[in-house]
Amino acid sequence: MRRPFALTTVLLLAGCTTGPSLETRSEVTAAPGDSHHLTIGSAGFTESDLLAQMYALLLGKAGYKTSLLTVANRELYEPALESGQIDVVPEYAATFADWLNAKTNGADAAPVGSPDLGATMTALRKLAAPRGLTVLDAGRAVDQNAFAVSASYAREHGLKTLSDLGASGLRVRLAAGDECVQRPYCAPGLKKTYGIDVTGVDPKGVGTTQAKRAVQSGQDQLVLTTTTDATLPGFGLVLLADDKHLQNADYVVPVVNRSRAGGKGATAALDRLNDVLTTADLASMNEQVDSWRRLAKDVARSYLRDKGLLK
Repeated sequence: MRRPFALTTVLLLAGCTTGPSLETRSEVTAAPGDSHHLTIGSAGFTESDLLAQMYALLLGKAGYKTSLLTVANRELYEPALESGQIDVVPEYAATFADWLNAKTNGADAAPVGSPDLGATMTALRKLAAPRGLTVLDAGRAVDQNAFAVSASYAREHGLKTLSDLGASGLRVRLAAGDECVQRPYCAPGLKKTYGIDVTGVDPKGVGTTQAKRAVQSGQDQLVLTTTTDATLPGFGLVLLADDKHLQNADYVVPVVNRSRAGGKGATAALDRLNDVLTTADLASMNEQVDSWRRLAKDVARSYLRDKGLLK
């Protein structure tokens, strides 16, 4: 059963004075459409806000009126996307594929997301289509789980990749979320895929300041973060390359309500971002918002101007 959508969120207007009606506006079987007014959803964290702002700016340039709606969890914004209360959201291919798979086939369904982007996108689109959703092409930007060590530790032991860490035989304590103990792409995967001797998980969260400081100080040796974390140099940390591709293909993909934003106009506007946006670009923009305290909208606009996508 589809969960009800509660509007316990913030409506931010971009280029318009009134938002669209919140009544159900699409049917699963509807043909691709181009509504004049589109609502872009954000999941409320920095990177999602930045992507939503870029989507809004690109759509605005293409002649659409846009509103931004912040909905902090997928359990709420995905049904709203199906119903047409939200028209566009930035998503992550493998994570969204597994989420839709669990929603469709049950929590115990075998994961369909994988390190293979092509296979992941095929599975994702198969799950999304019956729900009236279109998954646009992925670009080069990817926000995956990643693991970092201190730069001094890496130099001392000659570490550049997770394979290097496994081959070193070093015993490491991992700063991460407590769920890392069981997640196949966290501690169990590090042991199975790379042979890394993880002696324990220090439950300090994913990429938190506390977790990074634990590795910086030597209390822990490894920290779970993400590939778009631009704060690592400030803590003296460096990423180790996932050279055996343990992590799933969490490439950034726009997902749209097919009947309202699945036409050529909107999709062409959103696809323009794929030509320029990289993982490093996302990391830099995240840093500007989180560390420099710039507004996401200003950072997004500056980036698109620098890349020649806005005047």
